[in-house]
Amino acid sequence: MNTRTWLLTAFAILSAPAVVAQKWEFGAGAGGGFYTSGDVTSPAGSGSVKIGSGIGASAWLANNTSQLWGGELRYDYQTGDLQVSSQSVKASFAAHSQAIHYDFVLHATGRNAKVRPFLAFGGGVKLYTGTGTEVAAQPLNRLALLSRTTDTRGLAVIGAGVKFNARRLTLRLEGHDFITPFPSKVIAPASGASIGGWVHDLVVSAGLGLLF
Repeated sequence: MNTRTWLLTAFAILSAPAVVAQKWEFGAGAGGGFYTSGDVTSPAGSGSVKIGSGIGASAWLANNTSQLWGGELRYDYQTGDLQVSSQSVKASFAAHSQAIHYDFVLHATGRNAKVRPFLAFGGGVKLYTGTGTEVAAQPLNRLALLSRTTDTRGLAVIGAGVKFNARRLTLRLEGHDFITPFPSKVIAPASGASIGGWVHDLVVSAGLGLLF
């Protein structure tokens, strides 16, 4: 079973008990995001490492547990090349990420309101996967190696947005910050080099949900 199949299976198993309850929402959305960059330093020089901007898609199962509080189980997929650069030289490597997480949601208005601003926070796991073709002499390999592997990291999520309710449908506009330790397996520091810190993935998206 590959990584994507495993995540989708886990999403289905965790959400299965919810379908018998009331006040639920199932939805999907799409958008785009960009990552913050990091520094790589070594005896051979220094440079910048990051994951490139990309498009993404998400799906969620939400439960409005009270008038203001709710929770969401979410799956997110996003493209974005692995990158290392130094001065005018740059190397890139095809990649994508997948995440599964649970978010607590606090609304500013009640469950039956037409407009519902909200804040969200939660956590889960995020998988960074390099999918490019490895070469024997990768540019800037004295700083970092871009690899065809998967790096699993703990994930913290904060977000905000607004929902527009119309009968059994809801339109949402939202932004999230997906925060993980730097994925040093897919962007691996070369011998003697160091890469550290945290990665922020800032994503803006729109989605449509069905209330039941």
